[in-house]
Order: sequence, then C-alpha cells, then structure tokens
Amino acid sequence: MSQLHDTIESVDNEAVLLVGHGSRREKSNEQVRELAAMLEDRLEIPVDAAFLELAEPAIEDGIEGLAGSVGSVTVVQLSLFAASHVKNDVPLAVQRARSAQEVEINNGAHLGIHPAIVDLLDDRAAAVESELGVDREDDDVAVVVCGRGSSDPDANADLHKLARLLHEGREFSTVEASFIGITEPTLDDSLSTLAKQRPDAVVVVPYMLGDGVLTGRIREWTDEFDDEYPYVNALAGDPLGTDSRLLDVLGDRWQEARTDSVEMSCDTCKYKVDLTGYEEDTGGARAMLRALTHQETHADRSDIDDEPHTHDAPEKHVTVCTNQTCAADGAPAVLEGLRQAARDSEQCDARITRSSCLGRCGEGPIVAVYPENVWYGGVDADDTERIVSSHLDRDRIVSDLVDQTL
Repeated sequence: MSQLHDTIESVDNEAVLLVGHGSRREKSNEQVRELAAMLEDRLEIPVDAAFLELAEPAIEDGIEGLAGSVGSVTVVQLSLFAASHVKNDVPLAVQRARSAQEVEINNGAHLGIHPAIVDLLDDRAAAVESELGVDREDDDVAVVVCGRGSSDPDANADLHKLARLLHEGREFSTVEASFIGITEPTLDDSLSTLAKQRPDAVVVVPYMLGDGVLTGRIREWTDEFDDEYPYVNALAGDPLGTDSRLLDVLGDRWQEARTDSVEMSCDTCKYKVDLTGYEEDTGGARAMLRALTHQETHADRSDIDDEPHTHDAPEKHVTVCTNQTCAADGAPAVLEGLRQAARDSEQCDARITRSSCLGRCGEGPIVAVYPENVWYGGVDADDTERIVSSHLDRDRIVSDLVDQTL
C-alpha cells in the first residue's frame, strides 16, 4: 500500500469520508478520527470521519463538509461485516446526500475478509500466547475469535470464514468462531466445549475495533472460565484498535469504490435471496424500511454499561415518501403537517422522517406507520391531524386512508 499512488489515477480532486458506527463513549469515536487521520497520511488526500449514530457528524453532514472543496467523495465504511448498517443504513444516507449535493459520491464496502486482518488476528493471538507462556508449535493452543453477533446470517458466516483462515497453515489445535449474543455459539458455549478437549491454553481474540463494553465483557467471561477450569489457562487479548494494517484494508476498499468495482455477497444476502428462517426479510423495500425504523433505536439510552445494544426507541416510526412523484403531490406539506401535529400532541411518541421511494408511485403521498406496518395513501395536509390524533395517539387506524398493510 505504500506505493498506492504509483498505480492509481490522479486524486487531486478527491476526498474520503470514513464512516464509523458511533458511540456514547468518546474514546471509541476518537479511534475512528485517529484512523481517518492515519488514512489521510496514507492516501495524501483529505479524509474526514463521520458516524452512523450516537456521534457527530452524521454521514450527510460529513459529505456536505467535504463537497465544497472536491469533485468526488468516497465513503469508506469502518464496519467489520456486512450486516444491516452496511446493506441498509449507509446506502440510504449516501442516497440522501446524493440528492442534496452535486458532488460525485462513491460508496465503498465494509472491511470484510482480508489477508491483513488475518495477519493482525494472528499477532493478537501471539501476544496472548506470550503472556500465558505457551507456544502453538509446542503446546496445545485453542483459539476463539469472538464477534458481536448479528441477525444477518451472511455477516455471521464471515466470522466463521475468518476463523478458518486463521486456522489454515498455523499450528493452533483449533480455531473457533463465537459471538457475544444475538446468534450462536456464544462465547460461554464455545469455551465450555473447548474445556472438554483439555487444551493447554485457550486464547480468546475479540473481533472488535474498539476496547469498549463488549470487549470488556469478553475479558470478563474469559476470566470466569479460567477460574472455573483451573486445568486450562485462558486469556482474552486486545481488539483490532488502530493498527496500521487496517489502512491496507481501507485503502483497498477506497480504491474499489472509486473505480466502481465494489463486490458484495449478494448470493447469500437475506434481503435478496429467500434464506430459510429469514423469509420475512427478503425484498429491497423491507430492507429499506428496516433500516429506517432502526435509525432511531439507539436514542436516549441510559443503560449502556449493562446492555450496550438494547434500545429505547420511540413507540412509533412514521416515514413519508418524498420522492419525485409524491413530492409533486404535496408530500412536503404532509411531512410538515405530521411533525407539527405530533409536536402539538401530549400523547404522541413517534419519530417522523422523510423516505425515498416506497414503490407506490401515483398513489401517494404515502405515509407508513410502524410497528403496525400500516401504509396510508393519497394523504394530504388536511389528513395529518387525523393520523396523529387517531393512530399515533390512540392506536386507531384511519381506515379510509389505508393503502396497504404489510
């Protein structure tokens, strides 16, 4: 990567927006900004940081901040795997920015599976071996690569692939993939299974970027396992952090995006194919709506230490299609009318946002209310108070406006 500029066309008029998840813990946000500064030194073009949620600036604001001085902005995602944030939330934000800015905007892929990451995980494991006083070539050393876990099977499968790549060609007795939650096997289950094999040591490698709540939980569970099984030495290592090898991956993802060669795992994407157990998620519209409803789920959380990914969401989420056809039929007035009526209400607990096309052109303006999955059609500004006072305040569907239910 150090010779990157020898092999690419001129980048004089380009910038990069590095997008992290965002956290209430400023230390985690600073890590994203540090990587952005490191990537700027590597690429020798402007690189700013932005966040999906919980921190500022948002993606659209980050793009706007760069758009005035360059002709092209490439969004590079600091996400480990392609779950809903990568497949839904970031593309929606990029599309909104494209509607608001004249600059060319490229959207890059997640970090994914990359040789530099495998090497980095190998080094993290080696550091733990050294601390435990064991050597994979002489001792029976098992490794557990522990990720956060996702509701997306494609993302979870990638962690298993990464674990297998770490195992191939190395002297570990086994390398297992496990998860903090959401899916299985959990770290507790993996450790208990490995204990039956009686290895000399169990090395747990957190597959996370930052040293936050989840990494702390991995260390805590590993320490508890070490106490419970005295015949097995177990220790958890460090997350990826800001290791310079991440710049190799980010540089590759930037180059792919700016040359329109981004590849995603569409053959196993639950939003595109009918996977057993995930049939309800199939379809682009459902993916978009899931992303829209998820955008507010991190708001106003006070229990971050105990439950780092539980959500205090509003009771309802309302989206108003403001695409070209609906906009011409008065959607902006509908959006503002709903917001004003919600502000005037003492009972309404709803988030009201604009949406891109909902696929009901000619039947709008379309207003979608979740979690009831009720879509209203042909709505005008005079209908907004009824939707708020009946549906949002009292859960009474305005039947004469219903277009469809999902």
